[in-house]
Amino acid sequence: MLRAIFFLTLVTLVHCSPLLVAPQPVTFPLSRRFNLDLSLGNLLQRDQARAKALLDRAARKPGKRAPPSANVGVDNSGTIYLSTVGIGTPPTQYTLLIDTGSSNTWVGADRSYRQTSSSRCTGNGTGPVSMSYGSGSFKGQECFDTITLGSGLTITNQSIGVASQSSGFGGIDGILGLGPVDLTYQSVDGVSSVPTIIDNLYAQGTIPQEILGIYFQPSSESHSPNGELTYGGVDASKYTGAITYTPITSAYPSCAFWGIDQNFTYGSTSLSPGLSGIVDTGTTLLLLATDIYDKYVQATGARLDKNSGLLRITQAQYQNLQNLNFIIGGTTFTLTPNGQIWPRSSNNYIGGDYDSIYLIVGDMGYKSGQGFDFINGYAFLERFYSVYDATNQRVGFATTPYTTSTSN
Repeated sequence: MLRAIFFLTLVTLVHCSPLLVAPQPVTFPLSRRFNLDLSLGNLLQRDQARAKALLDRAARKPGKRAPPSANVGVDNSGTIYLSTVGIGTPPTQYTLLIDTGSSNTWVGADRSYRQTSSSRCTGNGTGPVSMSYGSGSFKGQECFDTITLGSGLTITNQSIGVASQSSGFGGIDGILGLGPVDLTYQSVDGVSSVPTIIDNLYAQGTIPQEILGIYFQPSSESHSPNGELTYGGVDASKYTGAITYTPITSAYPSCAFWGIDQNFTYGSTSLSPGLSGIVDTGTTLLLLATDIYDKYVQATGARLDKNSGLLRITQAQYQNLQNLNFIIGGTTFTLTPNGQIWPRSSNNYIGGDYDSIYLIVGDMGYKSGQGFDFINGYAFLERFYSVYDATNQRVGFATTPYTTSTSN
C-alpha cells in the first residue's frame, strides 16, 4: 500500500512539474537597401572611409576617449542591411542598420525615441554618448529599455544610445551593433564597456549560445528582403556542406573585431602569404591591402574607373577571369568570376555605364603587414553563410546554394 501511495505521489509530482523548454535559435529576415548618394563619394571612397574609421576605433587606448571617427556606419556604406526592432513597452518600431563592425545599439536618428513604462533615462550611473561616422554623427545619452527583436526574442534593461542630435542618416533610425563587446570600450562616459545585444540575450537565457548566423542572397534590387539573421545558432536550411570555423585572429588591430587569418590565390597564383583582416557586414566591397590589390589588378588586366571607383574589365577579360580563392581554416572558399563582379543591372547605383563590367575588389589604400590587411565585405558575404561565435571566439563559413550563382 505504501509503495502504491509513493508511486502515485511520484507520478503526480512529475505530471504537475512545469516543463522546462531550452531556449532555441530564432531567425528574422533582413532587407537590403542601396545607400549610394554619390555626393558623399563613390563606392570605393566610402568603403575606404569606413576602413579608416574602423582602424581609429581599434586604436583607442585605456584612459582616453575615442578619436572623432570612433565608429562607423550608415553613410560610409554603399550597401546596408536593415532590421525592424521594437523598443519600449509597448514597443515602438525602429528601422536599424545591422552592423557587425560596431557594438553599440542606438536610436533616434530619424524616428525619435519614445519613453514608455520600461524606459530608464535618469542619468544616474550613465553618461553622454557621442559618435562620429565621417559624414554622419549623433550625440545623446545612455538609456536602458526593453528591446524586442521579434516574436519570442526580448531583452530587458538593455543599454541603448538615444540621440538628441544626429545628421546624415537618411531615413534610418539608428544602429543595431552586433560586433564584439570590446568595441564598446569607453563609448559611454563613466563606464568602461557596455553589454551588447548578444551578451544580454545569452545572459537572460533567451538564446542558447552567443552565436549569430547571417545569410545573404545575391540580389540586384534595393529594399528587397534577401537576408536573414539567426540569434543563438545557425539556420541549417541556408547553407550546404559543413561549417568551417577559424579562431579570432591574434593580430592587432583585427583581433578587436570579427577578425580572421586567411590567404588568397587568384587561379593557381598566390596573392599573399598569411594575412589578417576582418569580416564586416557594413563594408560593401572586398577590400585588399595595396600590394595584394596590385597583384590582383595585374592578374586580371583591369583598369580603374574614376567615376565609380571600381575596377573595370572588358567582356573578353571577364571570359578569362579566374577564381578568387580564400583559404580560411584549411578550407578554400571560392568567388567565381561572376561572384567577383558588381551586379550589372545595378550599375546605375554606382554611377557606372549600363553595359560595363565592374569588379568588387577595392584598394584599402595602404600596404599589408599592419594586422588589418583585408575586409571581407558584403560582396564576399552574399556568397557564403557566416557565423559569429562569441562563446568560442571564432568565425565560421559555409557555402550556400548561391555560392556559384551567375546572377550578377
